[in-house]
Amino acid sequence: MAPEPSAHTVGGGGAAGAAEDDPDRIAVAQAQGGDTAAFNRLVLRHQDAVYTLCYRLSGNAEDASDAAQEAFLSAYRHLAAYRGGAFRSWLLRIGANACYDLHRRQRRRPTEPLQGGEEDGPERDLADEAPGPEAVALTGELGAVLQRGLLALQDDQRLALVLCDQYGYDYAAIAAITEVELGTVKSRINRARRRLRDFLLSDPANRELLPENYRLSDGGRS
Repeated sequence: MAPEPSAHTVGGGGAAGAAEDDPDRIAVAQAQGGDTAAFNRLVLRHQDAVYTLCYRLSGNAEDASDAAQEAFLSAYRHLAAYRGGAFRSWLLRIGANACYDLHRRQRRRPTEPLQGGEEDGPERDLADEAPGPEAVALTGELGAVLQRGLLALQDDQRLALVLCDQYGYDYAAIAAITEVELGTVKSRINRARRRLRDFLLSDPANRELLPENYRLSDGGRS
């Protein structure tokens, strides 16, 4: 079970927070009043985004599905803890926690090897409101290579990088979602980009997959 999310406001950043506020605010208020149909609308609106994050963190479609389901159950149980701001940001924090909790439970008990791998993610694993070069790059063979590179990163670096480069959150929003200092977010993203770039450039076959306009720089949104 994902830990109970904290009640402080998490704001959205960049493209990720602008379009969701009005429809989410109404639906959340209705759901907090006991309207399960309203919560189901929120699930339909954000299920791809939550699943995508869990898949990027785990690299396994089955784990991502389980974590996303647990995230929405936790969100429903703790709706009273939501105090405004970008609802998707709040959900993504719960999704990340659910994914980490799942991995901790798996490490505590022996399991049979899971079938499949990073290529098993369904086509829906790209959120429709996550524009940018990754929306094109994270597909096909290149998507599989990038996923392997992401899984080679530390957990906190991987989460920060995905929130920034795939979901379009700025550093301040990522700091709020992950509940760390702004400088820590910048450091995590810069280190993640360097490591991912080194991973991609270490293999000539990987370099050939990169589009000409695709860059992994040390800079970022601020």
